[in-house]
Amino acid sequence: MSEDIEHLKTNKIEAPAKPRKILSTIQNHPESIAPPEIEAYGGTGIEPTGPFDKDAMHTFVVATLKCIYDPEIPLNIYDLGLIYDIDVSDDAVVEVTMTLTAPGCPVADFIVREVADRVGIVPGVKQSHVQLAWDPPWTKARMSEEALLELGLL
Repeated sequence: MSEDIEHLKTNKIEAPAKPRKILSTIQNHPESIAPPEIEAYGGTGIEPTGPFDKDAMHTFVVATLKCIYDPEIPLNIYDLGLIYDIDVSDDAVVEVTMTLTAPGCPVADFIVREVADRVGIVPGVKQSHVQLAWDPPWTKARMSEEALLELGLL
């Protein structure tokens, strides 16, 4: 082993004459790279046993979303403005369209899955479907007044 160390000390190691390109970077990529398209499903699949109040279900879904927090910002995803749309159908399927603060969010899959799972267990929900959208892009203008106050931005 000491011979190897001595060899390294006495012999100069030259860099290759021509640098090798291992991976192209996003900045050098000839085409723009689209943000990930992510969706998730949840729910029990059980049909409602009778009529239900769509407005009440919407209210329960919003309350549920206010219990899901962004892992990087100490705010719930609803007040943060990440929820673009909530649609409750006549057959108790809840469609949620949401976004994230940045396309490169490392926990995108986790957040979308958590939303689908939690909305899917709201009483009366047959199925939940969550679709991640990037248009329009999220800005802090989408945040609630409470969220802006919490972060000291208002």
